[in-house]
Amino acid sequence: MEPDAAQNPNPSPVRPPISAYYQTRAEHHAVVSSDWLAHAAAAAAASPGADAAPAAAAADAPPPSPGGAGGVIEEFNFWRRKPEAAEAVAAIMALAAVIRSSRATTMMELEIELKKASDKLKSWDATSISLSAACDLFMRFVTRTSHLEHEKFDAAKSRLIERGEKFGEISLKARKTIAMLSQDFIYDGCTMLVHGYSRVVLEILKLAASNRKLFRVLCTEGRPDRTGLRMSNELAALGIPVKVLIDSAVAYSMDEVDMVFVGADGVVESGGIINMMGTYQIALVAHSMNKPVYVAAESYKFARLYPLDQKDMTPAHQPIDFGVPVPTGVEVETSARDYTPPQYLTLLLTDLGVLTPSVVSDELIQLYL
Repeated sequence: MEPDAAQNPNPSPVRPPISAYYQTRAEHHAVVSSDWLAHAAAAAAASPGADAAPAAAAADAPPPSPGGAGGVIEEFNFWRRKPEAAEAVAAIMALAAVIRSSRATTMMELEIELKKASDKLKSWDATSISLSAACDLFMRFVTRTSHLEHEKFDAAKSRLIERGEKFGEISLKARKTIAMLSQDFIYDGCTMLVHGYSRVVLEILKLAASNRKLFRVLCTEGRPDRTGLRMSNELAALGIPVKVLIDSAVAYSMDEVDMVFVGADGVVESGGIINMMGTYQIALVAHSMNKPVYVAAESYKFARLYPLDQKDMTPAHQPIDFGVPVPTGVEVETSARDYTPPQYLTLLLTDLGVLTPSVVSDELIQLYL
């Protein structure tokens, strides 16, 4: 067995596998995690400031692994363990490292090596939309000009490294960019509903609180992994008034809500989103009661997918624990996410700007051209 294969927590048994993202989610999203708290405390104590964060992260990077694609999973896992690093950003930083450490002597060899590394990352969890989209966008971003074919190899490789690092830096700053763009939508006295735990939504609320805006948050519990409880803990620590709702109380509480903020696992070509289970029903209720639904999503989550219904996407499964034994013969729905069509969304708040769902396809064309 290859060393990297042993690190893949998403094998393919006969039963529907639990997606790697959800197997490792507890490491980052647990309600009480001493490991996560230690990472967070160390990051807060050593933080040199927002502008210096990418440079400091690069300085902490492990030494380049020879063999390019062979060490990409190791590099990916290094970045993924950072408390604030999204899985997609970890993939982008890992691919940038592949270019730096490559021993290729021609552009063709380098592009083949980079493609193998990208495919290896995508196969680590084939159900992760953001991981696959980030790899595709990185490949397109760093190799999309024909001028590379007419340059000397060393100069072309230097340009690829520069582009890869630039794409990584843009991705690392995406959350802060979205948070700044979102502040105009939050006003004093408003009440907002958030679903589960989203790093980018948390960044938006942190910035609003630091700007001394007065607002209240209703946070769904986020079953089955209770990510909403972690979200409520973090909001309470910031001094933000927060109330936890059981997931089935969304319609009951919607008349208290002025707006809904959700994150996204992926933004698809129709302008709809794929996100944690329950997002679709929240959007339906909000739409029926004329409440705006804002989606906060980084541009590296824009995916070339066009689902037609809830079953028209790669299934992702997560473990379900009801706390009591499930009777023999009873089937349990383990799908981890749902699809929300664009007509139930108001705006997408992205690092590319504030977009209506209808212009997402245009932005995808620009990203992939």
